[in-house]
Amino acid sequence: MIHRFLLVIGSAAVLAACSSDAGFKSGPFLDTVSLESEPPGADAKASNGQTCRTPCSLALPVDASSSITFTLNGYQPETERLEAITSTGEPPRLRPNPVVVELSPAAPSTTKKKSTKPAKKPAAAPKTTAAPPLSTHDGCTRAGAIITLAYKSAGCTPINRRDVPA
Repeated sequence: MIHRFLLVIGSAAVLAACSSDAGFKSGPFLDTVSLESEPPGADAKASNGQTCRTPCSLALPVDASSSITFTLNGYQPETERLEAITSTGEPPRLRPNPVVVELSPAAPSTTKKKSTKPAKKPAAAPKTTAAPPLSTHDGCTRAGAIITLAYKSAGCTPINRRDVPA
């Protein structure tokens, strides 16, 4: 009798679990799209707001068409349109995948801003004096620092930091 009661309760619980979605909703299918640009390092922004820096990948919903806009400083922006492809028995996919774009350099600006200020005279170049040549135990006579590796002299640098203009 007790076994029959447990069997009925267990069956009811299984049927109840199968009939409800228990709060889970299936979302849109996602497809991972690989993004590449020439030159690399472009910012890629999908029409749904996701972003990454190429080369990279984004998981995009397949339920609607989308687009990717590639931008890189010094280059013209490029937009690539993605289409959902469905095949019988397979999940929908976005094409093209991978998305590869070649960015074109931006045209140089031909308009110059006219300045209303009078031109300033260029500042005089600062006077620099070269350091006297070094004479070291290894015969290094150039101005610069001595390079040592494993406590042994390996040579000299070609210039002294004081000789580099700011």
